[in-house]
Amino acid sequence: MLTLALSTLRARKGAFAGAFVALLFAAALVTACGTLLDTGLRGTIPTERYAGTPLLVTADQELHWTKGKKGKTKEKSKPLTERAWAKADPALVKRLEAVPGVRAVVPELTFPAHVLTDKGPLAEGASWGHAWESARLTPFALRDGRAPTGADEIVADAGSGLRTGAKVTVQSTGAPSVYEVVGIAAPAGRDALARQSTLFFSTEQARRLAGHPGQVSALGLLTVPGATVSDVRARVLEAVSGTPSLEVRSGDDRGPVEFIDAGKARVSLISLGGAMGGTSLLVALLVVAGTFALSIQQRARELALLRAVGATPRQLRRMVGREALVVGLLAGPPGAVAGLFLARWMHGRFVAVGALPDTLELTVSAFPPVAAVLATLLAAWGAARVSARGPARMRPTEGLAAAALGSERPHAGRVVAGVLAAVGYVVLVVVLSGLKTDAAATPVTFLSVIVAAAAIALLGPSLARSATWVTGGIAQRISPASGFLAARNTRAGARRVAAVVTPLSLAVAMASTILFTQTTSSHSAGEQAASGTRASYVLAASEPGVPAVAAQAVRERVPGTTVTEVVRTTVRIGQDKFPAQGVSSPGLARTLDPEVTAGTLAAMGDGTVALSELAARTRHARVGDRVTVTLGDGVEKDLEVSAVYERGLGFGDLLLPHRLVAAHVDRPLSSSVLVAGAPSRSALTTALRPFPTVHVLDRTAVAAARRTQEGAQAQVNYIAMGLVIAFTAIAVVNTLVMSTSARRRELALLRMIGTTGRQLRAMLRWETLTVTLLAIALGAAVACATLTAYSLGMTGAATPYAPLVPCLAVIATAVLLAFVSTALPARAAQRSGAGTPTEVE
Repeated sequence: MLTLALSTLRARKGAFAGAFVALLFAAALVTACGTLLDTGLRGTIPTERYAGTPLLVTADQELHWTKGKKGKTKEKSKPLTERAWAKADPALVKRLEAVPGVRAVVPELTFPAHVLTDKGPLAEGASWGHAWESARLTPFALRDGRAPTGADEIVADAGSGLRTGAKVTVQSTGAPSVYEVVGIAAPAGRDALARQSTLFFSTEQARRLAGHPGQVSALGLLTVPGATVSDVRARVLEAVSGTPSLEVRSGDDRGPVEFIDAGKARVSLISLGGAMGGTSLLVALLVVAGTFALSIQQRARELALLRAVGATPRQLRRMVGREALVVGLLAGPPGAVAGLFLARWMHGRFVAVGALPDTLELTVSAFPPVAAVLATLLAAWGAARVSARGPARMRPTEGLAAAALGSERPHAGRVVAGVLAAVGYVVLVVVLSGLKTDAAATPVTFLSVIVAAAAIALLGPSLARSATWVTGGIAQRISPASGFLAARNTRAGARRVAAVVTPLSLAVAMASTILFTQTTSSHSAGEQAASGTRASYVLAASEPGVPAVAAQAVRERVPGTTVTEVVRTTVRIGQDKFPAQGVSSPGLARTLDPEVTAGTLAAMGDGTVALSELAARTRHARVGDRVTVTLGDGVEKDLEVSAVYERGLGFGDLLLPHRLVAAHVDRPLSSSVLVAGAPSRSALTTALRPFPTVHVLDRTAVAAARRTQEGAQAQVNYIAMGLVIAFTAIAVVNTLVMSTSARRRELALLRMIGTTGRQLRAMLRWETLTVTLLAIALGAAVACATLTAYSLGMTGAATPYAPLVPCLAVIATAVLLAFVSTALPARAAQRSGAGTPTEVE
């Protein structure tokens, strides 16, 4: 059978080209998604700041809890969203200094610090402040000047372009202040660190700016020359064993402590890569199965002849399976190699749009490509074997008759499977309508679309036959000759029509779902934020934020104003994670209306929290109850629920006291400041003249900024799932080309009985229009039902937001793909001599 399979491949290269293309792109897609997932699981975060520090002692940067299930307990952990600080216990420092092999223990403080100019921060990207005593952790060495000793002195890195003696304004965690540059420092062999700017302060000033009295972000341990890091680390672990919540880090483990955002991004990438990988794999299986089903259908006459000359059903299945393995072996490896380049491109795009920090490097290993090739081979072999079952089961005479007459009666098992898939889709849609969080709803959303596509593929012949009775009648009335031929062809070739409808309807449904889940959630959030923001103006600034003194200046210099400072974070109540905002409470009701349904915002103050209805429902909390909130840095606070509100999408699921949140985030300055009661914008601009980096935005500007931010966030989904859409579009083109190219004999026969070339092309256009309309109708129906359920769960209203222009773009793209993929092969067949009266066997 292997010899026969190879002979068939050599003789029918064109017939197997479609399967090759489908497997090639499937391997590339699975490899790319697997590489991103592998990066999330094992991606390295190289250290810069601590390059000269073999060991670090830090606070535990993860939140831990015990989960019980069926009498068993399991330890679970999640990374914190903000930096956890360690207590600088003098006794601990003495124990560490006494460890053999430790040369010095250096306390480290890390806090935001930006040199400001009239146009904004001098440095692009991250800029951190430290105490000069920790400069040796890199190490930094002075190139010019001296170390800072006064509260108004700093040392800048050489990459800043500053000079000794310069006076600069630095915005850190408090009010912007003027400092004198007394020194310029640099790491060995370069001017600055590659991914961050560095400012050094005197020790006392650094402690004030860090805002964590008695705590450090890390303790750096310098070892004596010749000491083995692993041996010293083991002894350090013993020294800290009596102090809870401390970790000892070395090697690549130092990077996540330095770049907290990169550590958080790894978790996000695991979720994103897993969702992409799962969706891609399911779509690939569906596409590959459809491609092989169409290929086997086109070879029905050949397989029937083999049965007639004595081939057994088992031999046919083995032959077809081995053909698929050979095609998979030819397509899988180059597809996997292309997938590595695709993964690198995706990683670069994610970094460019800000979804990933550049400190999280792409991990390239052999596992994703190998797994993709194996998955491709298994999918090809399984699809081919399943597709060959029908022709192999038929008696030789039945098979020849079916091939000649185009028998299209679906097998009962296929219909039952299709009905079960349709029922499964309905169940998933019902489940989706009750999911209130994006993390829970997103995977179910895409799984629903794929299950619906599977139902369409299984029930396709029956759906196509029913639909073509309607469209065929219309075609015949408009075009009696070509329309008549198209109607008869689509009815007789229901399985062929179904093979084309499946990928095209999947493309329409998947594209619509990806586009409009994002627009639905962002539109609802924007509407809630716009409706609930009573402030006429918003103060905003680039990194590191709006200082408290700027908000105070407005309160003092613009009479009648109410000012609310806002700082954003992510917190947990128990194991549930929620977006939260810290807000200053005096006069909160004048600037903010989250649509309170229970309690009152007037009761907000220190020791209180307001919950969204989602958070209250999730935690079974009511006004007056006490909840334990784990802040971003892992500190727990017991707070009383003062209010419950409805607009959680617009304002986050928790409203907390501003001072509480600011004390437990890495960037404590306000991300925005709401101002109500100001007589004019010019009055605010005058009051803020000492703060040139703070800008006054009216409602229109705020809405534009929000749309820009939403657009950047949407790009992540578009890049991630856009590849799935691209793969599905390639499958559409591939299937249509296969379907049209395989009809050379049919076209030649039609020409022989007198059909003109123009009539043939018109017939194909009518067929394509029928198929396209059916696919768009099915895809739109699936997308509409799925998006309605998504909207009902996420926003509480069964009204998904689907702008007209993107809707028309999806439809136009589907129509264009269908007609181009049909017209070009048909014309090529005619030019090569197919479709002429002399080409009928």
